[in-house]
Amino acid sequence: MNAKTKGYILGAVAAATYGMNPLFALPLYENGMDTDSVLLFRYLFALPLLGVMLKARGRDFRLQRREILPLIVLGLLVAVSSLTLFQSYHYMDAGIASTLLFVYPILVALIMAVAFKEKVTLQTALCILLALCGIGLLYRNGDGSTLNLTGTIMVFASALSYALYIVGINRTVLKNVATLKVTFYILLSGLTLFFVRLDFGEHITVPDRWYLWGNLLALAIFPTAISFLCTTGAIQYIGSTPTAILGALEPVTAVFFGVAVFGEPLTPRIGCGIAMIILAVTLIIAGGNITTYMIRFRKLFPKLPIRKP
Repeated sequence: MNAKTKGYILGAVAAATYGMNPLFALPLYENGMDTDSVLLFRYLFALPLLGVMLKARGRDFRLQRREILPLIVLGLLVAVSSLTLFQSYHYMDAGIASTLLFVYPILVALIMAVAFKEKVTLQTALCILLALCGIGLLYRNGDGSTLNLTGTIMVFASALSYALYIVGINRTVLKNVATLKVTFYILLSGLTLFFVRLDFGEHITVPDRWYLWGNLLALAIFPTAISFLCTTGAIQYIGSTPTAILGALEPVTAVFFGVAVFGEPLTPRIGCGIAMIILAVTLIIAGGNITTYMIRFRKLFPKLPIRKP
Protein backbone atom coordinates (compact mmCIF):
# COMPACT_ATOMS: atom_id res chain seq x y z
CA MET A 1 0.00 0.00 0.00
CA ASN A 2 1.50 3.33 -1.03
CA ALA A 3 1.50 6.47 1.11
CA LYS A 4 -1.35 8.17 -0.75
CA THR A 5 -3.73 5.22 -0.40
CA LYS A 6 -2.81 4.85 3.26
CA GLY A 7 -3.55 8.54 3.79
CA TYR A 8 -7.04 8.28 2.27
CA ILE A 9 -7.87 5.23 4.40
CA LEU A 10 -6.68 6.98 7.55
CA GLY A 11 -8.71 10.06 6.65
CA ALA A 12 -11.86 8.01 6.15
CA VAL A 13 -11.40 6.15 9.45
CA ALA A 14 -10.74 9.45 11.27
CA ALA A 15 -13.95 10.99 9.94
CA ALA A 16 -16.12 7.93 10.62
CA THR A 17 -14.92 7.49 14.21
CA TYR A 18 -15.22 11.22 14.96
CA GLY A 19 -18.87 10.97 13.94
CA MET A 20 -19.42 8.64 16.91
CA ASN A 21 -19.26 11.51 19.42
CA PRO A 22 -23.05 11.85 19.95
CA LEU A 23 -23.49 8.08 20.24
CA PHE A 24 -21.46 7.98 23.46
CA ALA A 25 -21.88 11.54 24.78
CA LEU A 26 -25.67 11.96 24.80
CA PRO A 27 -26.35 9.14 27.33
CA LEU A 28 -23.85 10.85 29.68
CA TYR A 29 -25.67 14.17 29.37
CA GLU A 30 -28.98 12.45 30.07
CA ASN A 31 -27.50 11.17 33.34
CA GLY A 32 -26.39 14.56 34.59
CA MET A 33 -22.78 14.93 33.47
CA ASP A 34 -21.65 18.36 32.27
CA THR A 35 -19.73 18.98 29.05
CA ASP A 36 -16.37 19.79 30.64
CA SER A 37 -16.41 16.65 32.82
CA VAL A 38 -17.28 14.45 29.84
CA LEU A 39 -14.43 15.91 27.80
CA LEU A 40 -11.98 15.77 30.71
CA PHE A 41 -12.52 12.01 31.09
CA ARG A 42 -12.52 11.57 27.33
CA TYR A 43 -9.04 13.08 26.99
CA LEU A 44 -7.77 11.60 30.27
CA PHE A 45 -8.67 8.03 29.28
CA ALA A 46 -7.21 8.46 25.80
CA LEU A 47 -3.75 9.49 27.03
CA PRO A 48 -2.71 6.11 28.55
CA LEU A 49 -3.83 4.34 25.37
CA LEU A 50 -1.59 6.56 23.28
CA GLY A 51 1.24 6.31 25.81
CA VAL A 52 1.20 2.50 25.61
CA MET A 53 1.19 2.67 21.81
CA LEU A 54 4.18 5.02 21.91
CA LYS A 55 6.22 2.67 24.08
CA ALA A 56 5.14 -0.37 22.07
CA ARG A 57 6.59 1.22 18.96
CA GLY A 58 9.85 1.97 20.75
CA ARG A 59 9.41 5.76 20.71
CA ASP A 60 10.26 8.17 23.50
CA PHE A 61 8.35 11.12 24.93
CA ARG A 62 11.09 13.69 24.45
CA LEU A 63 10.33 16.94 22.68
CA GLN A 64 12.54 19.57 21.13
CA ARG A 65 12.11 23.08 22.51
CA ARG A 66 10.76 24.43 19.22
CA GLU A 67 7.99 21.81 19.23
CA ILE A 68 6.48 22.75 22.58
CA LEU A 69 4.68 25.98 21.65
CA PRO A 70 3.02 24.58 18.49
CA LEU A 71 1.82 21.57 20.50
CA ILE A 72 0.30 23.82 23.17
CA VAL A 73 -1.45 26.02 20.60
CA LEU A 74 -2.78 23.12 18.52
CA GLY A 75 -3.83 21.26 21.65
CA LEU A 76 -5.91 24.23 22.79
CA LEU A 77 -7.47 24.53 19.32
CA VAL A 78 -8.53 20.88 19.43
CA ALA A 79 -9.90 21.33 22.96
CA VAL A 80 -11.90 24.42 21.96
CA SER A 81 -13.29 22.54 18.95
CA SER A 82 -14.39 19.64 21.16
CA LEU A 83 -15.84 21.95 23.81
CA THR A 84 -17.94 24.06 21.46
CA LEU A 85 -19.21 21.03 19.52
CA PHE A 86 -20.21 19.14 22.68
CA GLN A 87 -21.87 22.25 24.12
CA SER A 88 -23.89 22.67 20.93
CA TYR A 89 -25.56 19.32 21.67
CA HIS A 90 -27.47 21.11 24.44
CA TYR A 91 -29.02 23.55 21.94
CA MET A 92 -29.78 21.42 18.89
CA ASP A 93 -30.01 17.82 17.71
CA ALA A 94 -26.60 16.16 17.69
CA GLY A 95 -27.10 14.96 14.11
CA ILE A 96 -27.72 18.51 12.90
CA ALA A 97 -24.69 19.77 14.84
CA SER A 98 -22.50 17.06 13.28
CA THR A 99 -23.87 18.00 9.87
CA LEU A 100 -23.20 21.72 10.30
CA LEU A 101 -19.65 20.95 11.47
CA PHE A 102 -18.85 19.97 7.89
CA VAL A 103 -18.24 23.62 6.96
CA TYR A 104 -14.67 23.09 8.18
CA PRO A 105 -13.37 21.73 4.83
CA ILE A 106 -14.44 25.00 3.23
CA LEU A 107 -12.60 26.92 5.94
CA VAL A 108 -9.50 24.76 5.44
CA ALA A 109 -9.52 25.38 1.70
CA LEU A 110 -9.96 29.13 2.25
CA ILE A 111 -7.20 29.31 4.85
CA MET A 112 -4.80 27.38 2.62
CA ALA A 113 -5.67 29.57 -0.37
CA VAL A 114 -5.46 32.92 1.43
CA ALA A 115 -2.62 32.32 3.89
CA PHE A 116 -0.46 29.85 1.95
CA LYS A 117 -1.44 30.57 -1.67
CA GLU A 118 -2.48 26.97 -2.26
CA LYS A 119 -4.31 26.58 -5.55
CA VAL A 120 -7.92 25.45 -5.27
CA THR A 121 -8.54 23.37 -8.37
CA LEU A 122 -11.86 23.31 -10.17
CA GLN A 123 -12.29 19.65 -9.25
CA THR A 124 -11.75 20.40 -5.54
CA ALA A 125 -14.25 23.25 -5.67
CA LEU A 126 -16.85 21.11 -7.43
CA CYS A 127 -16.37 18.26 -4.96
CA ILE A 128 -16.82 20.63 -2.04
CA LEU A 129 -19.99 21.94 -3.68
CA LEU A 130 -21.27 18.42 -4.33
CA ALA A 131 -20.58 17.37 -0.75
CA LEU A 132 -22.31 20.48 0.58
CA CYS A 133 -25.37 19.72 -1.55
CA GLY A 134 -25.42 16.26 0.02
CA ILE A 135 -25.15 17.82 3.47
CA GLY A 136 -28.03 20.11 2.57
CA LEU A 137 -30.19 17.11 1.77
CA LEU A 138 -29.25 15.48 5.07
CA TYR A 139 -30.07 18.63 6.99
CA ARG A 140 -33.39 18.67 8.74
CA ASN A 141 -34.91 19.98 11.94
CA GLY A 142 -37.36 17.47 13.39
CA ASP A 143 -40.07 19.93 14.47
CA GLY A 144 -39.54 22.38 11.61
CA SER A 145 -38.31 25.19 13.90
CA THR A 146 -35.38 27.55 13.23
CA LEU A 147 -31.99 26.40 14.44
CA ASN A 148 -30.89 27.79 17.79
CA LEU A 149 -28.53 30.74 17.24
CA THR A 150 -26.30 29.93 20.22
CA GLY A 151 -25.89 26.33 19.12
CA THR A 152 -25.20 27.36 15.53
CA ILE A 153 -22.48 29.82 16.62
CA MET A 154 -20.89 27.10 18.75
CA VAL A 155 -20.79 24.65 15.85
CA PHE A 156 -19.19 27.22 13.55
CA ALA A 157 -16.63 28.04 16.27
CA SER A 158 -15.88 24.32 16.50
CA ALA A 159 -15.47 24.12 12.72
CA LEU A 160 -13.08 27.10 12.64
CA SER A 161 -10.96 25.73 15.49
CA TYR A 162 -10.74 22.34 13.82
CA ALA A 163 -9.85 23.91 10.46
CA LEU A 164 -7.02 25.88 12.08
CA TYR A 165 -5.76 22.68 13.72
CA ILE A 166 -5.74 20.79 10.41
CA VAL A 167 -3.83 23.58 8.68
CA GLY A 168 -1.48 24.18 11.61
CA ILE A 169 -0.33 20.60 12.01
CA ASN A 170 0.68 20.52 8.35
CA ARG A 171 2.44 23.90 8.40
CA THR A 172 4.60 23.70 11.53
CA VAL A 173 7.63 21.74 12.71
CA LEU A 174 5.21 19.06 13.89
CA LYS A 175 4.77 17.84 10.32
CA ASN A 176 7.89 15.70 10.69
CA VAL A 177 7.26 14.52 14.25
CA ALA A 178 5.95 10.99 14.90
CA THR A 179 2.15 10.86 14.65
CA LEU A 180 1.65 9.14 18.00
CA LYS A 181 3.79 11.65 19.85
CA VAL A 182 1.99 14.62 18.30
CA THR A 183 -1.42 13.20 19.16
CA PHE A 184 -0.38 12.39 22.73
CA TYR A 185 0.86 15.90 23.50
CA ILE A 186 -2.03 17.62 21.71
CA LEU A 187 -4.49 15.76 23.94
CA LEU A 188 -2.35 16.45 27.01
CA SER A 189 -2.33 20.16 26.18
CA GLY A 190 -6.07 20.19 25.51
CA LEU A 191 -6.75 18.40 28.81
CA THR A 192 -5.53 21.43 30.74
CA LEU A 193 -8.36 23.60 29.34
CA PHE A 194 -11.07 21.37 30.83
CA PHE A 195 -9.16 21.00 34.10
CA VAL A 196 -8.98 24.78 34.50
CA ARG A 197 -12.64 25.26 33.54
CA LEU A 198 -13.61 22.76 36.26
CA ASP A 199 -11.83 24.92 38.88
CA PHE A 200 -8.78 22.68 38.82
CA GLY A 201 -10.84 19.55 39.39
CA GLU A 202 -13.11 20.77 42.18
CA HIS A 203 -16.31 20.60 40.12
CA ILE A 204 -15.87 17.34 38.21
CA THR A 205 -19.01 15.23 37.90
CA VAL A 206 -18.74 11.45 37.55
CA PRO A 207 -21.21 8.84 36.24
CA ASP A 208 -23.54 7.34 38.84
CA ARG A 209 -24.03 4.11 36.88
CA TRP A 210 -21.23 1.64 36.16
CA TYR A 211 -22.07 1.10 32.50
CA LEU A 212 -21.69 4.82 31.75
CA TRP A 213 -17.97 4.46 32.38
CA GLY A 214 -18.01 2.37 29.22
CA ASN A 215 -19.32 5.41 27.33
CA LEU A 216 -16.43 7.50 28.61
CA LEU A 217 -13.94 4.80 27.62
CA ALA A 218 -15.54 4.52 24.17
CA LEU A 219 -15.25 8.30 23.75
CA ALA A 220 -11.57 8.01 24.58
CA ILE A 221 -10.95 5.17 22.12
CA PHE A 222 -13.00 5.93 19.01
CA PRO A 223 -13.61 9.67 18.42
CA THR A 224 -10.50 10.68 20.37
CA ALA A 225 -7.47 8.36 20.20
CA ILE A 226 -8.31 6.64 16.91
CA SER A 227 -9.79 9.70 15.19
CA PHE A 228 -7.06 12.19 16.09
CA LEU A 229 -4.32 9.66 15.44
CA CYS A 230 -5.71 8.85 12.00
CA THR A 231 -6.30 12.55 11.22
CA THR A 232 -2.70 13.41 12.02
CA GLY A 233 -1.43 10.49 9.94
CA ALA A 234 -3.68 11.35 7.00
CA ILE A 235 -2.52 14.96 6.98
CA GLN A 236 1.10 13.83 6.89
CA TYR A 237 0.40 11.45 3.98
CA ILE A 238 -2.00 13.44 1.75
CA GLY A 239 -2.14 17.01 3.11
CA SER A 240 -4.71 19.24 4.78
CA THR A 241 -7.38 19.81 2.13
CA PRO A 242 -8.01 16.15 1.08
CA THR A 243 -8.10 15.12 4.76
CA ALA A 244 -10.66 17.83 5.47
CA ILE A 245 -12.88 16.86 2.53
CA LEU A 246 -12.87 13.24 3.68
CA GLY A 247 -14.59 14.61 6.76
CA ALA A 248 -17.78 14.33 4.70
CA LEU A 249 -18.03 10.85 6.19
CA GLU A 250 -18.68 12.34 9.65
CA PRO A 251 -22.35 13.26 9.05
CA VAL A 252 -22.83 9.98 7.18
CA THR A 253 -21.75 8.18 10.37
CA ALA A 254 -24.17 10.31 12.39
CA VAL A 255 -27.04 9.37 10.07
CA PHE A 256 -26.10 5.69 10.24
CA PHE A 257 -26.26 5.60 14.03
CA GLY A 258 -29.42 7.69 13.96
CA VAL A 259 -31.10 5.02 11.85
CA ALA A 260 -29.51 1.92 13.42
CA VAL A 261 -29.53 2.96 17.09
CA PHE A 262 -32.20 5.62 17.51
CA GLY A 263 -34.68 4.35 14.91
CA GLU A 264 -34.70 7.43 12.68
CA PRO A 265 -36.21 6.82 9.22
CA LEU A 266 -33.94 6.56 6.18
CA THR A 267 -35.85 8.57 3.60
CA PRO A 268 -35.00 8.81 -0.12
CA ARG A 269 -33.79 12.39 0.48
CA ILE A 270 -31.34 11.22 3.14
CA GLY A 271 -30.19 8.34 0.95
CA CYS A 272 -29.57 10.74 -1.93
CA GLY A 273 -27.57 13.02 0.34
CA ILE A 274 -25.39 10.15 1.51
CA ALA A 275 -24.80 9.08 -2.10
CA MET A 276 -23.73 12.61 -3.08
CA ILE A 277 -21.27 12.79 -0.19
CA ILE A 278 -19.76 9.40 -1.00
CA LEU A 279 -19.46 10.42 -4.66
CA ALA A 280 -17.65 13.63 -3.70
CA VAL A 281 -15.23 11.70 -1.48
CA THR A 282 -14.63 9.12 -4.23
CA LEU A 283 -13.80 11.82 -6.77
CA ILE A 284 -11.34 13.43 -4.39
CA ILE A 285 -9.63 10.09 -3.75
CA ALA A 286 -9.52 9.30 -7.45
CA GLY A 287 -7.81 12.59 -8.19
CA GLY A 288 -9.30 12.68 -11.64
CA ASN A 289 -8.19 9.17 -12.58
CA ILE A 290 -10.82 6.62 -11.51
CA THR A 291 -9.21 3.76 -13.43
CA THR A 292 -5.84 4.12 -11.72
CA TYR A 293 -7.42 4.31 -8.29
CA MET A 294 -9.65 1.28 -8.82
CA ILE A 295 -6.61 -0.78 -9.76
CA ARG A 296 -4.88 0.34 -6.57
CA PHE A 297 -7.99 -0.45 -4.57
CA ARG A 298 -8.31 -3.95 -6.01
CA LYS A 299 -4.71 -4.70 -5.12
CA LEU A 300 -5.77 -4.54 -1.49
CA PHE A 301 -7.48 -7.89 -2.15
CA PRO A 302 -4.83 -10.23 -3.66
CA LYS A 303 -7.30 -13.07 -4.25
CA LEU A 304 -9.10 -11.06 -6.89
CA PRO A 305 -7.80 -11.37 -10.47
CA ILE A 306 -6.03 -8.17 -11.46
CA ARG A 307 -5.45 -7.14 -15.02
CA LYS A 308 -2.52 -4.80 -15.26
CA PRO A 309 -2.94 -1.86 -17.66
